[in-house]
Amino acid sequence: MTTGRYPEPEPLEPYGGWIPPPNDGRPPVFEESRPRPYMLTGGRVRPIDASIEIEAQVLTTSLGRTTAPRHAFEHQQILTLCTEPMSVAEVAARLGVHLGVARVLVGDLVALGQLSLRRPHTGTHRRVDVIERVIRGLEAIS
Repeated sequence: MTTGRYPEPEPLEPYGGWIPPPNDGRPPVFEESRPRPYMLTGGRVRPIDASIEIEAQVLTTSLGRTTAPRHAFEHQQILTLCTEPMSVAEVAARLGVHLGVARVLVGDLVALGQLSLRRPHTGTHRRVDVIERVIRGLEAIS
């Protein structure tokens, strides 16, 4: 439909599955009732520990297991998911949230002592003996 000289823009679909309102004046409908990312993180875009790597492994501590039922929904889910070591990236994927949101939520739980964080080893990619072992292992399977 055209109004004046310019055509009407196509409606956008923002986060949350918004459907444009029908022309009969009814309010808009949301396909999903997921909270916005800034609501999950309290408006924060950086985790408490900004150095948390996406490949870092997190594991629920005994404190986290006992206090999980008292947490908000997303924190509770993370504590339940991480009963076995899991990377921050996998936590984000399983929760269906942006990686930055997962880093903030995981950082909160680590700071509270409810998740333990195991950082990836640094510098092993520069060690010649490790590289040679990887090459020998690859040659052995091919």
